Amino acid sequence: MSTFLTHDLLWGMTALQLPADAPGWAVESLDLGQPVVVRRALTLPGHVAVGLRGSSREQRYAASMPVVAVQRRVRPEDLRHVECRRDLPALIALAQLRPLLDASGWIWGVSGSAGFELATGVEALHERSDLDLILRAPRRLNRLQAKELLALLDASVCAVDMQLQTPCGAVALREWAGSSRRVLLKDDVQARLVSDPWQSSVEQVA
Repeated sequence: MSTFLTHDLLWGMTALQLPADAPGWAVESLDLGQPVVVRRALTLPGHVAVGLRGSSREQRYAASMPVVAVQRRVRPEDLRHVECRRDLPALIALAQLRPLLDASGWIWGVSGSAGFELATGVEALHERSDLDLILRAPRRLNRLQAKELLALLDASVCAVDMQLQTPCGAVALREWAGSSRRVLLKDDVQARLVSDPWQSSVEQVA
């Protein structure tokens, strides 16, 4: 079982480890020494499912990385206090939310374009970028707590999306804070509708 978690950034993959039909921008990304991001999917033993990103939103490519190739790992929570001098709404929102999330007692982290930029220095954000965050939730976050947390995020200067990382998979904070009895939980195999994201029983495949 892989010790790497979804949204971790990994360095060490080379273009030689890509399929022959991989797009040119993916080859260029690895040739530049950029990291790949761990994604939710099953892989062969000794491999980890990863995604590559290019300079545009449409440039995303799913691949598999040999675990022995990993040279460096950066987790979303490692990026919480990394500073960036660019004056963009997502980074302003992060600076405003940082003390509030630190005080919450939960382990949180930065993912998506903001996490990639903070980890690499590559300018991945723009004026209209959302801020993507994760919250490690090994224990239950009740719906009232979720609503209170969502209210903090929604007061930000840009759209903020947070994923709750439960032992069973990932669920959007916005869904868990909503009124629907069942929410969409994503794991390495499927997306399924559940009433409790902290329980592993399958209720319905989405």
